[in-house]
This record gives sequence, structure tokens and C-alpha cells, in this order.
Amino acid sequence: MDKRIYPQPIETIASPDPLPRQSFTDPRKAVAALKTIYERNTSFLREAFMRVGETGESDCRYRAFYPEISLSTASFAQIDSRLAYGHVPAPGTYSTTVTRPDLFENYLVDQLGLLIRNHGVEVTVAESETPIPLHFAFLKDTYVEGAIATHLKRPLRDLFDVPDLNSMDDHIVNGTYEPGPGDPMPLAPFTAQRTDYSLHRLSHYTATVPEHFQNFVLFTNYQFYIDEFCVLARELMAAGGGGYEAFVEPGNIITKAGDSTPPDMTLSRLPQMPAYHLKKPGHGGITMVNIGVGPSNAKTITDHVAVLRPHAWLMLGHCAGLRHTQALGDYVLAHAYVREDHVLDDDLPVWVPLPALAEVQVALQEAVAEITGLSGYELKRIMRTGTVATIDNRNWELRDQRGPVQRLSQSRAIALDMESATIAANGFRFRVPYGTLLCVSDKPLHGELKLPGMATDFYKRQVSQHLKIGIRAVEKLAEMPPERLHSRKLRSFSETAFQ
Repeated sequence: MDKRIYPQPIETIASPDPLPRQSFTDPRKAVAALKTIYERNTSFLREAFMRVGETGESDCRYRAFYPEISLSTASFAQIDSRLAYGHVPAPGTYSTTVTRPDLFENYLVDQLGLLIRNHGVEVTVAESETPIPLHFAFLKDTYVEGAIATHLKRPLRDLFDVPDLNSMDDHIVNGTYEPGPGDPMPLAPFTAQRTDYSLHRLSHYTATVPEHFQNFVLFTNYQFYIDEFCVLARELMAAGGGGYEAFVEPGNIITKAGDSTPPDMTLSRLPQMPAYHLKKPGHGGITMVNIGVGPSNAKTITDHVAVLRPHAWLMLGHCAGLRHTQALGDYVLAHAYVREDHVLDDDLPVWVPLPALAEVQVALQEAVAEITGLSGYELKRIMRTGTVATIDNRNWELRDQRGPVQRLSQSRAIALDMESATIAANGFRFRVPYGTLLCVSDKPLHGELKLPGMATDFYKRQVSQHLKIGIRAVEKLAEMPPERLHSRKLRSFSETAFQ
């Protein structure tokens, strides 16, 4: 017989005093109210945890709730049909839980401002019924002593709420969410817990805090691109910034515009997917992430970057050229994808087409023309637009060639890699404008591989040009108003009002 003594169930729940619901027609005041609730409730949890850790107190459960924003409308709105977001699809009540309103302040002000303008209704701020997990209540850079756990007489889960997987799924953004009878419809693509989960993962995977991420993101599968990005960024900082205010490296190491010497700091080891940020006011700059090789990393990082609601993300990397007319160093502008990466099959079926987005395609093609000095028919000598195939087997060449080569030929693919379709598919799934510009680094079907000396010269020459093209394309996209860039192509029949 088990003679261990188990504590009695906790019957007392301590929470901050309830706050009254407030209605607003000014989006900035609404966001200020969200910040007040969030800061008060997370402070309550942090203070309770420290007290429990010091005293060992275990006869009370501590709970605080996320803030919530909601609106109700009794009629359909007369809205600008060119807008992809900023309006609800039908009369009813809509709501979303909110986390980190300090981080998302500008985004929230924009989204709520559109709703108030388009529907002529107030938005309501209140406490939700969703508890804030203790893990998500701590401020950035907070260090919790491991010794605190030894003072607890009960499991942590008895005393505080912990992350709930049932509140962190992607049903809303996947279009599979079904509200229960009487439940409000979702106002935003992500719940507060789902967002908090990704904010913490971003810090873990990239070694930079979410505050540094910019609205335009470049992904790459080679460190060469990151090295070149760092060189360009440091030159910009030394020259006064050129419109950028700071450069941030893993470890949150900041070089400000005007600094000729970067801080004498480095991480002892790089994270799994290091991120680098050329910052502009209002998050208008460029983030670059080395995602490494493979579709799993590509899905993982985009799953988390998506909660920041960037304006666009692009893939810049190397690929295998599949046509005999291609040469090493040629560019591939993807306008379609063959998806054999398999990591998104459960979230976005392979029969879903991924449309090319005109604004992104034009920006990339114009950037190639500007940086290379070629245009019109001459541009076709070094760049080909077509289908990119993405696979999950890096050593596909070692298999029976009849299967994969036949499929590649039937699909009219012109290039092969392991990340681009994944990034495009998650851009489609998360309503983030996407694009791909690859550089041919080998031609395995034609036995054309780089020798060591050739590779060194190739990387020095081509990576620099390719990166400048990517940066120029992003700058072109940044010149567009967000409502033009966020395409209606990415919106389903019934969408959340938030972008």
C-alpha cells in the first residue's frame, strides 16, 4: 500500500480584483487599457511566485487573466473592397485575447482603428476567462533561481496555471476553428497563449528577443549570406546608418548608427537559427535568419515569426539547377512550388495552390535588374522564372532516379531545394506575403558540381550580389503601404479582422 501523504486539494484561488469593462472609440486609449490589465496581472503572478518561493506557502492557487478586446456589430459594413483586413465578415460578436500589448502597440492601434472606422462601433476592453500561464508572465532577461523550486511543497501546477496545449493550436489561422454555441467569433489569427508560446520560442531559437524583429524578414540556408549581411550592416552603422538606427546580433548585441566599432561581445555558441536585425523606427527594417538546411527548420521558424505579423518574408539561398541551360550563379525567381517537404501536410494539404504575389514578384525582378544592370530580354540570360521543388531528402540523388526525375520534369521544375516551398506555404497559411529568389549553386542532373577552389570564388562573388538584391527588394516592398502589400489572395471565405 502506498503510504505517501498527498496534500489536500486547494480550494482558495487568489486573483487580482476584477476590473470593469470599458468601451472605446479611440484605439490608442483602448490599447492603453489593454496594457494596464496586462501589466497588473502579470505583476501579480510574478510577485506571488517570488512569495511562494521564499515562504513555501502552498494553501492557495494564484490565477490572473489575459486582457481581451471585443466588438459587436448588428449590421454588415460598407467597407473598401480593396482592403484584405480591418473588417468583420458578418454581424455578430468577435473577440481575441491579447498578450504583450507593449510589443504589439502599433499593430493593435492600426487594427482597432480600422475596425472602429469601418464599422462605426466601439471596441470593448476587459479581462478574459483565459488564465495567463506563470511561464509567460516573466519579463525578458528574468532569471529564476532553481533553488526556489526546492521550497515548493506542491507541484508548480497546483499553485499556478501552466501553458495549456488546448489554447495554443492553429485552428483559427488554419481555418478549422468552430466556435461553440454562444461563443464569440475570433477577431485575430492567434490567441494570447499561442502568441506567448512563439515569442518564447523565438528567443530560444534565434538568441534575440522579439522586440528586435523587423517587419521584413529574409531567410537563408547558408551562413555565407549572414556573414555578408553583417559586413554590410556594420558598414552602414559606421557610416551613420543610412536610414537604419541599429544592428542587432545574437545575444541582443547592439551596434547603434554612428558607432564605428561594434561592441566587443560574442556568444560562446550560436543558437540553432541565429537572427540578425537591421532596425528602423516602427520595426520597418530587415531581419535575417539563418534557418540552416531542411524543411523542419523552415516550418519551425516561420511558425513563430508569424505571430509578429510581418509585412513580408523572402527566401534567399542556394538551389540545384535542373535545366541544362542554367549556369552556376544564375538566379531562380519562384512563381510556383512542388511541395514534397511533407512538414505541412496536416496543416495545408498539398492540393492547395500557392499563388505568386504580384507585388513581391515585381519587387524581386526589379531588384535583380537594378543590382545586375541587366533588363528586359538580357535579364533572361541570368534569371529564370519558374517552378521550384522542395523535398525533405537531401540525398535524393542516391535513390532510383526514374521516380524523382520524372516528377520534376512533369512539374516543369527548374530548381530544387529543401526550404523554399515550406516558407511559401507557411506564408500562405499565415497570410504573410512571401517570395523566393534562389541562386543556382550546382547542377546534379548534369554532373556539374563546384570544386573547392571554384566554390570559394563563387561564394565570394555571388553571395554579395544575391544579398544586395534581396535587400533592395525588401526596400521596395517597404515603400508600399501595408494595405497594398497584404494581398486579398491570402484571405479565405471567412477571415479574422486583424491582419
